[in-house]
Amino acid sequence: MLIEIIYSFLLKIFMDFFEVLGKRRSIRKFRQREVEEEKLQKILEACNRAPSAGNLQAYKIFVVRSQEKRESLATVGRERGFFREAPISLIFCAAPEVSASLYGERGKNLYSIQDATIAAAYAQLAATSQGLATVWVGAFDEEKIKEIIGTDLKPVAILPLGYAAEEPEFTSRKSLKELTQGC
Repeated sequence: MLIEIIYSFLLKIFMDFFEVLGKRRSIRKFRQREVEEEKLQKILEACNRAPSAGNLQAYKIFVVRSQEKRESLATVGRERGFFREAPISLIFCAAPEVSASLYGERGKNLYSIQDATIAAAYAQLAATSQGLATVWVGAFDEEKIKEIIGTDLKPVAILPLGYAAEEPEFTSRKSLKELTQGC
């Protein structure tokens, strides 16, 4: 009986996870509504749980809330009004020297970027699970981002974060046969 209860509980967790995956969309229009601090903390806690090379967590997350900085983000490349609309933007930056301390050049050039990327992916899923929305932004001028947030770390991804003001349709994906290769 206990095993059945545990199995049922685990099945619900897995089903909830796949439901989150199915609900995640790239949102580019946000409502003018603040994100509750508890929700933001849960997202950041999820990032903190993300796996990283050697458990070094070779990244930093910059939490951008000020309207002035959000206005600046909107001009880092193509015009992106969603940076103005979203009440928060999370900027994930790799700390290459942290990874290099244990893994040398491979850590510097790859592992730190992977660490920041994995944390950002966890943030997206955690946000979705709480009814919040994001869009992954990777096309930006790194030097301008560094200037805006005052760092010498390597910007990897930016996630505007807030409540969606749109409901885009699910976008088609490649078939699993196209994505997988046996060997």
